[in-house]
Amino acid sequence: MRKNLISKRRARRHFLKLTALSAVAISVPTLVSSHALGLDGEVLPNERVQLGHIGIGNQGGHLFRSLQPCRGAQSVAISDCYRSRREAYATAIQGKAYADFEEMLAQPEIDAVVIATPDHTHVRAALAAARAGKDAYVEKPLGISIADDLECRRVFGELHRVFQYGTQQRSSGFLAFGDKNVRQDNHCRYGCELVRSGKIGRVVKIEVVAPNGGAGGSDEVALVPDDLDFARWCGPVKERFYTPDLCSPPGTYYVYDWSIGYLGGWGAHPLDIMVWGDDSDLAGPVTVEGTGKIPSEGLYDTVYDLDCTMRCANGTEIRFTPGGDSTKFMGEDGSWVAIGRGWIDANPKSLLDVEIGPNDFRLMDSRNHYQNFVDGVHGRFEGTSSLVHAVRSDVISHLCDIAIREQRSITWDPTQETIVGDDNAAKRMKRTYTK
Repeated sequence: MRKNLISKRRARRHFLKLTALSAVAISVPTLVSSHALGLDGEVLPNERVQLGHIGIGNQGGHLFRSLQPCRGAQSVAISDCYRSRREAYATAIQGKAYADFEEMLAQPEIDAVVIATPDHTHVRAALAAARAGKDAYVEKPLGISIADDLECRRVFGELHRVFQYGTQQRSSGFLAFGDKNVRQDNHCRYGCELVRSGKIGRVVKIEVVAPNGGAGGSDEVALVPDDLDFARWCGPVKERFYTPDLCSPPGTYYVYDWSIGYLGGWGAHPLDIMVWGDDSDLAGPVTVEGTGKIPSEGLYDTVYDLDCTMRCANGTEIRFTPGGDSTKFMGEDGSWVAIGRGWIDANPKSLLDVEIGPNDFRLMDSRNHYQNFVDGVHGRFEGTSSLVHAVRSDVISHLCDIAIREQRSITWDPTQETIVGDDNAAKRMKRTYTK
């Protein structure tokens, strides 16, 4: 760990709070342990990555708990638009609670942040973090526009900040290999290595399946809870009326002002596996066409029931439809590898017995997504879920959304990174924010 990232004040701060932190470790065992609080002596306090958490709701709380056992890290600050959330978690770690995440980012003792806000503030918070000299773990999806994605990649690259995307399947452990439970391995990585190593030959088709969205949601105006800073929750998006369904799932995913729906929010997982295992989307211009439903009544107005087809310059066809959570790579000889959450399958089954050799394509081996991020901050390397791949997969979600909304085929040039030959569709690559 670079010394300029770690303040000497931490050792003194740690010493002064030993008694208080020990009490918290005992009273809130489900949240923090003595290891997470820096009391076990494994890593010196002034050598730990000091973490700030931006967004501590359902997914943010899960990330918080997942990071507590990680070696070499300590959570020290919490920011959330809900007062009760930030104060409860800050109390548990004997840290500080912030209503404004930018105020938290101004604190020099914080090295890195974990961002799990609603979709529309993922990139905004990430950019602020990078510009404040912090590394970032960012939940998926990345941005609510292609322009947001590209700007995030540019800034993190120029400032040399470490990034980890919240596509944790890249670090998932062994669960099942076809009909055999014999290979103790990361099944997502193994499946992508089979494909990249040419074990199914040239990839001619990829089938991507992700959970569906839906219609509904109450649009009845209600009073904003006293606990919620609604203006801050809206962030860069124009403030609108509050309804109980707006600021909680699935409303946070299904309202177009804040998100592009499960098309991006859950599609990020199987699309991430797709770009981990294949580069057809980079081969040249990609045509995208598709159909889907957009609700005309109720609160929700993001695409669902989508059926999208992408045709890549190398001849590979990508089909994106609703269903479970899987990515299937199909070779020209009829062989295939399919990867899902907690399973992998192949045809022929003997593919699952293939050993990845020293001359085959090897991907980063991570067994713990959160530890991989912490290690990357210490070692100054990007985690297994890179920002480059985050942008690639997120752009595909946006292209599908744009094609459906424009009701026609569009063409993406991966070299110029823009929609070509369609000015109206290209305008949808960027959103206008109020601040």
